[in-house]
Amino acid sequence: MDIKEITSINLPELSPYAKLTEAQLLHANEIAEEGLFIAESPKVIRVALNAGYTPVSLLCERKHIAGDAASIIEDCGEIPIYTGSRNILEALTGYTLTRGVLCAMKRKPLPPVSAVCKNTHRIVIIKGVVDSTNIGAIFRSAAALGIDAVLLTHDSCDPLNRRSIRVSMGSVFLVPWTWIDNSLNDLQEENFKTVAMALTDQSLSIDNPQLMKEERLAIIMGTEGDGLPKEIIADADYVARIPMSHQVDSLNVAAAAAVAFWQLKWTDKEL
Repeated sequence: MDIKEITSINLPELSPYAKLTEAQLLHANEIAEEGLFIAESPKVIRVALNAGYTPVSLLCERKHIAGDAASIIEDCGEIPIYTGSRNILEALTGYTLTRGVLCAMKRKPLPPVSAVCKNTHRIVIIKGVVDSTNIGAIFRSAAALGIDAVLLTHDSCDPLNRRSIRVSMGSVFLVPWTWIDNSLNDLQEENFKTVAMALTDQSLSIDNPQLMKEERLAIIMGTEGDGLPKEIIADADYVARIPMSHQVDSLNVAAAAAVAFWQLKWTDKEL
């Protein structure tokens, strides 16, 4: 066990936890070819390890080395374990650690869209969602409610953002995902029908039987403020809305995604 007591919060080896921005972690190529991300709490770190992500180092409150983090440390192999008092770690990271453990981990190469979509029935396309909390919540709902894969346009928040990971409770490691261009051509080649979640005069109710009968369906969720661009709506096979009461016109994108995932889940296992 390679335990290293922290004597200074300015040590360069601690930069992934304290100084590097999310963008800098993504491009930390001197440590990992695909970059790094930070997972927080033993439960989330365990999900990442089980999903095959490689740990680089741990930052752990001293009391957790033989406590909550013991099994994580055992399974991480010979990596540095930086430790200190809660006060020192809070000064280093700028906040009190959740369950006292952070883990720097290597990213994996992302698969192409065709690989992510293989043998799937229900996927979600996230277009322009930039709030990390919403991304984490959408991934958690996707994992819980039967979505087979997630595709994100490049103007969306990175799912391996620290807060997205934390909000998702590690669900970002459970559902296959990758980036996609704005065009829906790749999905048409995969024989998907697309349904844009949007408020238009032509929108179907989300419980329309035709939607649920589609064997391969891609649900498109738009940005928190403006929703989906007109060209995305125009290119979609369907446009759908969630029926509302009390003159409420829409839900937060994460809440709307959960409703859509539940309503449009694939249930015909005979096909």
